[in-house]
Amino acid sequence: MKRNFTSLLLYFFLIFTSNTFSQNKTDVLNAFSNRIFAGKDYQPIQDLKWKFKTEGKIFSSPIAQNGTVYIGSEDGYFYAVDEKSGNLKWKFKTNGAVHSSASLYNDTVYFGSFDGHYYALNAKTGKEIWRFKTKGEHWYSEIGMWGMKPSDLLMADLWDFYLSTPVIYLDHNSALAIFGSSDGNLYAVDAKTGSPKWNFQTKAAIHSTPILEKNTVYFGGWDGIFYALDCKTGKEKWKFSTETKTGFTGIQASAAISDGIVYFGARDPYLFALDAETGKVIWKYNAENSWILSSAVIKDNTVYVGTSDTYALLALDAKTGEEKYRFKGNGYVYSSPAIAGNTIYFGDFSGNFFDLNLISDGKESHIIPTENRTKYAASILNNNLLDFGFAAKQADLSIYAENKKVMDEFYKLGSIVSSPFISNNVIFYGSADGYLYAYNLKKEK
Repeated sequence: MKRNFTSLLLYFFLIFTSNTFSQNKTDVLNAFSNRIFAGKDYQPIQDLKWKFKTEGKIFSSPIAQNGTVYIGSEDGYFYAVDEKSGNLKWKFKTNGAVHSSASLYNDTVYFGSFDGHYYALNAKTGKEIWRFKTKGEHWYSEIGMWGMKPSDLLMADLWDFYLSTPVIYLDHNSALAIFGSSDGNLYAVDAKTGSPKWNFQTKAAIHSTPILEKNTVYFGGWDGIFYALDCKTGKEKWKFSTETKTGFTGIQASAAISDGIVYFGARDPYLFALDAETGKVIWKYNAENSWILSSAVIKDNTVYVGTSDTYALLALDAKTGEEKYRFKGNGYVYSSPAIAGNTIYFGDFSGNFFDLNLISDGKESHIIPTENRTKYAASILNNNLLDFGFAAKQADLSIYAENKKVMDEFYKLGSIVSSPFISNNVIFYGSADGYLYAYNLKKEK
């Protein structure tokens, strides 16, 4: 997956997770708020509390509230799981993979499915309240992507993991659910009824999750453009274009905002810091030909974000973009990190889940591998590292189907692109092995 032009033929690649934020004194949980949770000191992962099996890969991120953990699976179901026991409370069947993470508002859970609908369910019972039909949800695709063969084949991007998560905008007594769609629209619908209020058309699919700040919604799309819109009307305030070039086009990461600066990563491959009011560049960080799909989290004037090809969790100065340090994982870091106290948590594509002590600049760490990683690492990994060429085993990687086979091999490891959520001193995350994991954290001193 080293993406110079030649290695593009090797086929080189959402929650986000979440925290409570307040609008008009009403609590809303969504998969991509600031992901900073209560805690102090270094709280490494301890023992497995439980794991819950679905029948498909999990790319979405969990969210927990009122004793229930919610998550979607590629098996087409959206699940509600008891937070303490790991037992199923209810499940809701859609007709497509559920790669969208969820939001919660007023005992209603919101999410999208590849069946072309966004749903609102009763969070306690799983009963459908409404569904909104888009013009169709699909993986980002191109004919003969990156020059791969056959040249006339419509190829789904193998690193397009997520669908947009609805976020809830509150204005006096009304609420809007705002989300992106593969049809290129950002939609705002009535959160209670699902009736459309406005839509904003872009030039390509929107699979990132929008983020709200005051009366502005920020998001990027596969057209490589980052937008700021008025939440009430959907009218554009400003837009910012990233570079567009083969293999390096698109914005999949969701944004983060702190102190009037909006941070987001792109495939081009930079992490950007823009003035939230004007869209002007404050700084940009060159990620060394690594896509940034991970969404940033900001704490103590430091931006933490994952990268693809360099396998790194970066720690950058929030004001200048200067690199403070990096921690190298064993594979692509697409999982958006979560922070509790002095600990940051995230997963990588090789099936490892990490906790790092921020006070030690990441030098003190702990790793939990999935069972599948332990089982398959020797045959799939190269010196314990993800290596696309090694896993291909002499296959012709100019052929799209051969690239897909390599990705399927990687998924055997239990790849983690889900972002963690913390509740009651337990951390939750999903894996491509189909499990939702719940691990106890070390108790605070």
